[in-house]
Amino acid sequence: MASAALEPATSLVEDRGRGFAGRWYRTPSFVAGLLILGTLIGLALAAPLVTRYSPTAQDLHHTLSGSSSQHWLGTDQLGRDVWSRLVYAGRVDLKVGFLAVLLPFLIGTTLGSLAGYYGGKLDMLIAYLVNVVVAFPFYVLIIAMSFVLGPGERSIYIAITFVGWVSYTRIIRAEILVAKRREYVEAAKVAGLRDSRIIVRHLLPNVIMQAVIFAMSDIILSLAAIVTLGYLGLGIQPPTPDWGDMIAGGQNFITTKWQLSVFPGLCVVLTGLGLSLLADGVNDLMRPE
Repeated sequence: MASAALEPATSLVEDRGRGFAGRWYRTPSFVAGLLILGTLIGLALAAPLVTRYSPTAQDLHHTLSGSSSQHWLGTDQLGRDVWSRLVYAGRVDLKVGFLAVLLPFLIGTTLGSLAGYYGGKLDMLIAYLVNVVVAFPFYVLIIAMSFVLGPGERSIYIAITFVGWVSYTRIIRAEILVAKRREYVEAAKVAGLRDSRIIVRHLLPNVIMQAVIFAMSDIILSLAAIVTLGYLGLGIQPPTPDWGDMIAGGQNFITTKWQLSVFPGLCVVLTGLGLSLLADGVNDLMRPE
């Protein structure tokens, strides 16, 4: 009897998986997002193959040159190839953007699961920590922490983790509060399963997708924070190429060499568009037909 009641916990996940496999190519937003994001990631991974020059190599005899067969997007104020810097900056910013979301996702999912499942004083403590963090604006807290910790990748990871776990905690807690009252969870308790097994095996597979969908949107926010920090000189440090640093470096030439700032900005917009479409597509695919 107990084993039969446990079946919905896994069958729901399996049904969603079958629906995803059979419908993904018929979901325009998912396909469009996959193409945009796949192209950007593919270019970043193949950077040595699709560029001719080092992103840090300077040619002071050919500064601020226009597009040519040698330099497809011209050169910047230091004679560096703009195309090479765009592609290599994508490799850096996309890597940091994706990794910066991973730790907040894990921490927030863990705390949200514990708060939603056990409730009581633990839930009150976690809710208090959440309220403390959300009392400060996101970018103000990120910039302030970067000032304290100093510029660089490590500071970006720490700052985004310190702020980003809150959203995942809220999402998972709310989902767990609803899911733990369902029959298959009650049956699992009656069967004598440990709380950790109930959470990991029966609850999380059915509620985690909301956090995954949010993570795709959260990468956009993290990427915007990385670019903002780079623009302010608090992010990825030169000579490593970074879209934010490229935007800041080109702003003094915006009327004559607008492409120096526009192209890296366009890369940020395309990345955000691809992730948004992908998140919408996954949300549509996970919804029962």
